[in-house]
Amino acid sequence: MILIKNVDIYSPKHLGKKDVLICGEKIILIEKNIEFKNDKINIIDGSNKILVPGFIDQHVHITGGGGEGSFKTRVPEIMLSKLTSSGITTVVGLLGTDATTRSVENLVSKAKGLKEEGISVYTHTGSYEYPTVTLTESIRKDIVFIDEIIGCKIAISDHRSSTLTNEELQRVASDVRVAGMISGKAGILVCHMGDGKRGLNPINEALENSDIPIKTFRPTHVNRNKELLEQSFEFARQGGIIDLTCGIYKDLSPRKVIKSATEKEIPKENITISSDGYGSWSNYDEYGNLFKIGVSSVKALHNEFRLMVLEENIEIEEALTYITSNVAKALEIYPKKGIIKEGSDSDILLLDNNLDIDTVIARGKIMVENKEIKVFGTYE
Repeated sequence: MILIKNVDIYSPKHLGKKDVLICGEKIILIEKNIEFKNDKINIIDGSNKILVPGFIDQHVHITGGGGEGSFKTRVPEIMLSKLTSSGITTVVGLLGTDATTRSVENLVSKAKGLKEEGISVYTHTGSYEYPTVTLTESIRKDIVFIDEIIGCKIAISDHRSSTLTNEELQRVASDVRVAGMISGKAGILVCHMGDGKRGLNPINEALENSDIPIKTFRPTHVNRNKELLEQSFEFARQGGIIDLTCGIYKDLSPRKVIKSATEKEIPKENITISSDGYGSWSNYDEYGNLFKIGVSSVKALHNEFRLMVLEENIEIEEALTYITSNVAKALEIYPKKGIIKEGSDSDILLLDNNLDIDTVIARGKIMVENKEIKVFGTYE
């Protein structure tokens, strides 16, 4: 058991200074004062610290992304401590452009490995391409029978996508929706949004021509250009959930977009943020030739949170929602995840007064303590 004493709690709602008792993988007690005298209880002094829920990063290429500039540009798999030291206690893994040299089998295997090492992991079947790559040769069966798989991914309005027809997009979304209903999972279709001129129109047309609920579609990278962002604001206004990516141009960074969304009265509960960690970012010229490529970092999520608070003066309570409670609700894992509450999972971060990560507890196990990594992945 772990007892954290006298710590200022943001659940994300500010609860003030309290004690938190963790037993195994659950938070079992939050009180003004908890007293135990037992050598087997690990007591952490939370004075001058802020306690928040562990971050949920719903878009990470855990098996590595890239590969668009030939084999040498394939990004390696992520290691456990890269996630935990960034405050990420729950991660959703997915494929990107390359589902030829990578596979859903590889993705699920990596997810199972990270789970064995101590964090919570989910995945999506699919990739940029259509027909959709799967593990069981069926989107529905992947979601229903593979514990880790909670949805599917596809690419839209991107020169690297398979340019689905309206009917094909509806069919994929329908399969995902029904599979989620059968399995009791989120059943969501993550739509990688490129810079293509059609923007969000394929999703809007699929909604107009079907009875699929708007929350089945989850467009991500919507802050990559201003036109797409404006379309996405309208999508969120209608009840859809949009995902902002860290590390995109400064004037379209999540913190700037959130300030703009606030001014335009976009429902904040319909906005989430992810890192696109270990995926590659790539720049192409007007003829479609790759001229620059790099790798996104999972540290971007924590960095964006700090800048929201310290640069944009967004309240801690609000800034946390975009990477904790909003994400958990969108993935239908709330209140198990995304909140500090009795009965919730013991995924906890302690931050110092500068909002730097001091201690990370994932599923009740201390992964980082006093800014020092305590648990490394198997081959680190």
